[in-house]
Amino acid sequence: MSLDISKSLAVVRCQIDELETLEKQTLQDLNTVAGTERIEKWKARTVALLTNSVGHREGQTFASVHPGPSFTHDLVEEFTDLVECYRTPLMALAKQLAKAPPTGS
Repeated sequence: MSLDISKSLAVVRCQIDELETLEKQTLQDLNTVAGTERIEKWKARTVALLTNSVGHREGQTFASVHPGPSFTHDLVEEFTDLVECYRTPLMALAKQLAKAPPTGS
């Protein structure tokens, strides 16, 4: 199966943008519980999108990402750590796709 790299990259970038929008919204209204719930729904959609547009392995790899334990008792910091644990692998995937050679037609 040949995947269209540019479409895959666009999907990944869109998901990064959505994640950043959710982060900004949550940090603005300071409702980290609702923000965390929105992130979990976003993650489920993202896994499906990655599986369909990038590949099964990439989707499953992203599905296996889970935040580590937090001991700060600072809900905002815990939320930003949650966002970062998902942003980092998406940024790495976008970088990998951007460097991939174009597929032949």
